[in-house]
Amino acid sequence: METALTEELGIEAPIVQAPIGSATTPALAAAVSNAGGLGHLAVTWRDHDETRRVIEETATRTDAPFAVNLVLDDAATERPTAAHVETALAAGAPIVSFSFGDAAPFVEQVHDAGALAIQTVGSQEAARRAVDSGVDVVATQGIEAGGHVQSEVATTALVPRVADAVDAPIVAAGGIADGRGIAGVLALGADGAWLGTRFLGATEANVHDRYRRRVFDANETETRLTTLYDKGWPGTSHRVLQSETIERWEAAGRPPPGERPGESDVIATSDEDEPIERYDEALATPAVDGTIDEMALYAGQSTGLVDRCQPAGDIVTELVTETAAAIDSLPAGQQQ
Repeated sequence: METALTEELGIEAPIVQAPIGSATTPALAAAVSNAGGLGHLAVTWRDHDETRRVIEETATRTDAPFAVNLVLDDAATERPTAAHVETALAAGAPIVSFSFGDAAPFVEQVHDAGALAIQTVGSQEAARRAVDSGVDVVATQGIEAGGHVQSEVATTALVPRVADAVDAPIVAAGGIADGRGIAGVLALGADGAWLGTRFLGATEANVHDRYRRRVFDANETETRLTTLYDKGWPGTSHRVLQSETIERWEAAGRPPPGERPGESDVIATSDEDEPIERYDEALATPAVDGTIDEMALYAGQSTGLVDRCQPAGDIVTELVTETAAAIDSLPAGQQQ
């Protein structure tokens, strides 16, 4: 299935696995890439040694392109971005994606290493600026997306606006979990789709079984866009599954940080036995021990379409088949 996105990135299918934080692993990224899509590693919260390790391991698992993602919001990381980009490029990352900030200062650095740059945007104007700065691909994130969200616009409204404004491949994110959604965004003017919630169901995803079960059991009405889980990354909206933590906060009148119910409660511990407090932005990995349901269970509005665990490669193959079937099923039109 060839599009401008597959041609630009050197992949076979117009499907990008989102950089879903600590859920990303070399096994997940490589499996997606080996199946023809674009696998993704989130490295913002990894130190330089760990960043190097996961990139090198991914490269041993696949000969296909894969991407690494860096968040540019200073509130999310203490590491200088330029140095982190250099580490990723030196380790062999062929594609670097940027989100929550301006990629312009880093585009030349990426291109000088022979790599490609992707910028996630939430508006037409941001897309214009990204393309003017030289990025190779723009990712349009709609408000339906899970995890941290940088848009206030739905995918169906955002994609056509961006398609009308830029001459660069577009990959649409937000609310997409099956081939019907992919076919839909292709019709809107995108050149591919960026899926996160669907890949939480991948066997290779580094997520707690309880988190995965909550995603499978939830429907499209059971997510909330909030800024509540802000410890570790303040001030940024995120979409999560409904929880008792959210319900108690709402019942208390939505008080500000410092006055929220159970503000200092330790609800879980990390794999390094570090405490995870209520309202922490930490993702529930298999090594986390505690009350998983009270944590930030990131998921998009497409969660109602995600109901089973599958190998990541099978997910990509199924998405390609579904997309082709959805396109073939469209009415050819009637002559007047």
